[in-house]
Amino acid sequence: MKKLKTLPRFKSEAEESEFWSTHDSTEYIDYGAAKKIALPNLKPSLKTISLRLPESLIAHLKMLANKRDVPYQSLLKIYLAEKIDEELRAAV
Repeated sequence: MKKLKTLPRFKSEAEESEFWSTHDSTEYIDYGAAKKIALPNLKPSLKTISLRLPESLIAHLKMLANKRDVPYQSLLKIYLAEKIDEELRAAV
């Protein structure tokens, strides 16, 4: 096992970012000793998009969402995720 370099103390996140952009982390961190952890409350990153839909489609979506007592945008995400999963399974 090679001897690891001492990790410097950083004054700011910007300074740390600059450091890691010019240094190899394997010289400072023993990844073989890393332990797996669970992050159950970690939320996925979201990206806002603009989507043009016919008003009638939105009205139907809102009606279905109201029946399930969920926001219509949440129901839309559920439908999209289900369809994408279905398509990906079919492609294999």
